[in-house]
Amino acid sequence: MHSLYYDAVSTMNLTQVNHFERDGVLPIAFSLFHYTNMEDVSFMLATGEMPLWNQAWQEKVRMAINDHGKHATVAEMVNQRVGDYVAFREYQREVFDRTERWLDALEFPDLERVVIPRPLPPQVASTYSARVAGPEGITVLDAAECWMYQHGLRHMGEIELARGLVGLGGMTS
Repeated sequence: MHSLYYDAVSTMNLTQVNHFERDGVLPIAFSLFHYTNMEDVSFMLATGEMPLWNQAWQEKVRMAINDHGKHATVAEMVNQRVGDYVAFREYQREVFDRTERWLDALEFPDLERVVIPRPLPPQVASTYSARVAGPEGITVLDAAECWMYQHGLRHMGEIELARGLVGLGGMTS
């Protein structure tokens, strides 16, 4: 899935990523940063390691809104823009590389470890991962499948659609 993101960012430029279509339509910049930053946060929830995103990355990437927007409205995030696209791609590469190293090193028993036990907190109880979680709560496997893979494909679909709005084609058939 990360390869789809790498293909997407390598075939778009900053103007296309930051394109404003109209009110109510989020720019590609939102989907790119939202997913990458949420994977960074999800990694922390699954492993206990701190996210890579910090003040230094914000100063380098210069996101217009220093927030992944998980709990924000479309109206609040419609002005999301990437300031430095090269720096954003560096951040994305670091997040994805770290996730892939972690996934490669996982042993089967690790997948069953509960990362968020039931009862799930209200912020989590309404999520897709809460629907697939077993009676014990959200496991590492649930986190990887829902927070990283399924979530990533959802936003890649948005990116593919938005590419059409900026004159680019889809990336998969």
